[in-house]
Amino acid sequence: MSLVSAIPAAPPHHAIAHFERRLSVETDCSDVAQALASGERDFVLLHVVGSPETFRRRHIPGALHLPHREIDAARMAQWPDDTLFVAYCAGPHCNGADQAALKLARLGRPVKIMIGGLTGWADEGLAFAEREG
Repeated sequence: MSLVSAIPAAPPHHAIAHFERRLSVETDCSDVAQALASGERDFVLLHVVGSPETFRRRHIPGALHLPHREIDAARMAQWPDDTLFVAYCAGPHCNGADQAALKLARLGRPVKIMIGGLTGWADEGLAFAEREG
């Protein structure tokens, strides 16, 4: 018996519930890129870490810079309550997207994180926005 099979796989109904829960709070770089490229943008993409200068240097096209520390009810009031937000940060070594997602969820907002963040975007060879300023 291998280490892989030493612990039996979950029954399919448990696996379905688990993966549905994960996918309800996560998306990935490829899916975000596809939505942006196809014009099927039914979410607001938030770059939730860094200074304005680091955002200008490197961010995903169409993202808004809204550091997680600045997320509050007053700031989010500019969007309808049912707006889906997709938060991303620097990458797997950063928890800024999780912090932003938690704040947004506590405000009653639909939210997902883009797993991989900027690191995942680069790893997939996707283009960053042109440097501003």
